[in-house]
Amino acid sequence: MAGSDYLKIAVAYVGTQGQALRPLEVRRGTSVQAAIEQSGILAQFPEIDLKVNRVGIFGKLVSLDQAVDEGDRIEIYRPLIADPKTVRKRRNP
Repeated sequence: MAGSDYLKIAVAYVGTQGQALRPLEVRRGTSVQAAIEQSGILAQFPEIDLKVNRVGIFGKLVSLDQAVDEGDRIEIYRPLIADPKTVRKRRNP
């Protein structure tokens, strides 16, 4: 399957009930959303809602329709459960 028409990427998610890093080969021109769907992560983590969860590539937010590039690691972010500023204030009064 590897060749000039295919790209090697990965899809990552860290949830409250586990984590996954899925290596994947996709056709050149595949969108971030299509790659996530092909990875099978949505079936493993039903709490992921691509209308709510933000996604990024190597820590930079991207849109679901962006095309992936060779070596990209798509990251699915879960919503924050606490404001980081509030947490720091509680730890360091």
